[in-house]
Amino acid sequence: MKVSDINKQEHDEHTSYYLDLVPAGDFEEELKQSTQRVIAFFTAIPVPLHDYRYAEGKWTIKDVLQHMIDVERIFAYRALRFARKETASLPGFDVDDYGIAAETDRRSMPELIEEYRVNRQSTLLLFQSFTPEMLIRSGIASGDIISVRAAGCKLIGHEVHHCKIIKERYLSQ
Repeated sequence: MKVSDINKQEHDEHTSYYLDLVPAGDFEEELKQSTQRVIAFFTAIPVPLHDYRYAEGKWTIKDVLQHMIDVERIFAYRALRFARKETASLPGFDVDDYGIAAETDRRSMPELIEEYRVNRQSTLLLFQSFTPEMLIRSGIASGDIISVRAAGCKLIGHEVHHCKIIKERYLSQ
């Protein structure tokens, strides 16, 4: 599967933004490569910046990584439900409420990076278990249609988006 295989009927317009950030190529290979890129990226961030906020009320860098982990879990869950022919509409979630509830100030960056790594391994195994037929199944989440394969590719684009934001707003100071 490649992101270019996904047609516009498989997702909403908001998802298009994230899919446009996904490198061309095999999804499974990109999932593996992005894992290494993200781990290297967060590992290289100096410790004094882990709790840095570029503005009042914005997330810390640790908050952003926790957000990426949470969203990946949610997208993987949605993909699983739709791959298994779920017909119920799945609810959305408030990223800001999740961010506050996560309390990342009590966690270290190495803990979060390890959680990211293990979570990504789980996501990879999940998507490897899907047949081509399962990948094109879709459902409704947060009021919008999304296919299993679009959910998988969206999670890669989502992390590309947040790493870019960190580079621009947190590390360029």
